[in-house]
Amino acid sequence: MTGSLYRGQAGLPFSSTLRAYEPLEAFPAGQQETLREAGARSESRAAVENAELLASLGRITRPGGDPFPTGHTDLVRVLAVSTSGSDGSGDGGGSRGDGGSRPARLLYCPSQLVLRAGLAANALLEGIHGPLAQLLIPEEQRDRHQERIDQVKAREGAARVHTRASTWGIPFSWFCLFQESDPTDVVEAGGRIVTVRIRTTLAAALERVRHAVAHLALAAPELDMLEDLTQLTEWLELFHPDSVVELDYGAVADKVYPDDSPLDVRLGIECLAEGDMTGAAAAYRRLASRWIPIRQLARAS
Repeated sequence: MTGSLYRGQAGLPFSSTLRAYEPLEAFPAGQQETLREAGARSESRAAVENAELLASLGRITRPGGDPFPTGHTDLVRVLAVSTSGSDGSGDGGGSRGDGGSRPARLLYCPSQLVLRAGLAANALLEGIHGPLAQLLIPEEQRDRHQERIDQVKAREGAARVHTRASTWGIPFSWFCLFQESDPTDVVEAGGRIVTVRIRTTLAAALERVRHAVAHLALAAPELDMLEDLTQLTEWLELFHPDSVVELDYGAVADKVYPDDSPLDVRLGIECLAEGDMTGAAAAYRRLASRWIPIRQLARAS
């Protein structure tokens, strides 16, 4: 399944995601049973990723031209973590270093495709390609999808969007949440890296991003990255304290991994805070040499 996932992504834009996994009690009571059933099925991550990819391709070619998800079969990613919750790690086995064993705790990240598709459509309509988007997504389809969004909100309340996505590269602000010592999974198939997933606890992510915001607010308040980090902080604060945050590189991992971006971003911010412009510039050059060629692929024919 992993191999078919990689081949299925061939030719598609690189897409990376930042996900928040929450414990069951963080969700509305009406949603908990659906999540519990997803955890009991124990589907592999490769199966979930492949199903989501195939569903998205199916919407593009669906008769009638409606590109929006219906929400009838929303996928759920499940992460098993050690009951201590100390490092965000876990493979579902629940093993302990002292030779004993505990059942792993399950955390959940619903895909929320209906909500995310609505947000993406609004961003597209409000952007520079708005007139084209209005032609590609007729008003009738947008109105129909708004009804789906209203139904989701009525059923689940003020839903937190658990997934942030980025195409053709990873925002530098995301790297502030992670360090090279965090638990990391490298998924390979056919001699290629399918993806890299790095994760940390919500508490650690918040501590790191707040530290970065404090430094940039004093040393470089004019940087766009400061606004990105502020918005990222506000997003993280929406989730349960026992959550885990995961950065999923996606297929771009095969182009950049091993990746020192978390270290380079941290060093760059520290250099700015210390007034070391030379060190900050060097860190940025390393980041640019790694990621600008990826972003340029978006314009390649």
